[in-house]
Amino acid sequence: MRLYDTARRAVVPFEPGPLVTMYTCGITPYDATHFGHAATYLTYDVLQRRLRDRGHETRCVRNITDVDDDLLRKARELGVHYLDLAAGEIARFDDDMEALELLPSWSEPRATSAIADIRGFIGMVLDRGYAYESGGSVYFSVGSWDRFGEVSHYDRDEMLRLAAIHGGNPDDPNKRDPLDFVLWQPSAPDEPFWESLWGPGRPGWHIECSALALRELGTTIDLHGGGSDLVFPHHECEAAQSEAATGEPFVRHWMHQAMVRMDGEKMSKSLGNLVFVSELRKEWDTRAIRLAAVANHYRTPWEWHDGIMPEAAARLDAWMAVGQGDGALDAVRTVLDDDLDTPAAVAAIDAAAAAGQGVSAAAALLGVDLTRA
Repeated sequence: MRLYDTARRAVVPFEPGPLVTMYTCGITPYDATHFGHAATYLTYDVLQRRLRDRGHETRCVRNITDVDDDLLRKARELGVHYLDLAAGEIARFDDDMEALELLPSWSEPRATSAIADIRGFIGMVLDRGYAYESGGSVYFSVGSWDRFGEVSHYDRDEMLRLAAIHGGNPDDPNKRDPLDFVLWQPSAPDEPFWESLWGPGRPGWHIECSALALRELGTTIDLHGGGSDLVFPHHECEAAQSEAATGEPFVRHWMHQAMVRMDGEKMSKSLGNLVFVSELRKEWDTRAIRLAAVANHYRTPWEWHDGIMPEAAARLDAWMAVGQGDGALDAVRTVLDDDLDTPAAVAAIDAAAAAGQGVSAAAALLGVDLTRA
């Protein structure tokens, strides 16, 4: 199997051992699951299915960011407790993922479950000289880490631009460098807080995933995934602080899902240009929703339009019409091993179905169950 590695900027062999450890960044539960989320998690679902088909055991951890600026802001706007808001949205997300027949996560830990781990992790980074206290917060010093930038390969100007967009607060006067990022911060009066050696407060965004990945999967994980919008600052900062804390490699392979676009912009909660999975489920077979996603390559941004679901539903009907069988199975295995080329897999199944061959085994590798009505 060969997959594109973001850090190495090339399609390279992916050669894990019998057990494959994977970490994918999960939801911040303050709104419903949109199609961009679904496309991301379906990519790693198909990858796991092919790895299991090749004989591997997979352990995929997908976290829940249940203490975060966006979640706290939305709870404040709605006048509800942040954990009550999170509970409702997590239930909706889980329902959507189950309907799309995603393989269950090996673990789905919440950030609030890891406060003790996070405090210990921050202590390790401080002890090794890669962080400092200032203004009641603890910051990671990017200037102390000479490999900062090896995941994204962005220049400083691009890093500063993205940090400003994604909550990095480069204008914070307590920082030594605008790119330094927070590990621990004081909580606002109406926000949750935990005691720490640096005063009461709450963790920064990036530290949560590092602590959870290390706790659940160990020092070095085989593959780390998420949307391409997480490359910087989130994954860049995760890599730096994790390796600074442990002195060991954090991730062997970085794999990122391209953005699904709508009206010319990436589909996102902040822009409001969303197609919700829960709404699609009211009208369409969930297998067609899955096919709408996997018909696109995970590394290629694509645009949502009104013809996508009718096309996916027609494809599902054509595949079901030919019954069960292993038509296109070898071809699908080959193209999935070539940087998870799901569009080529879909095309191979289309061709086999058009020739009257049953395609249920090949479709199953894409997570499409043709054996049920």
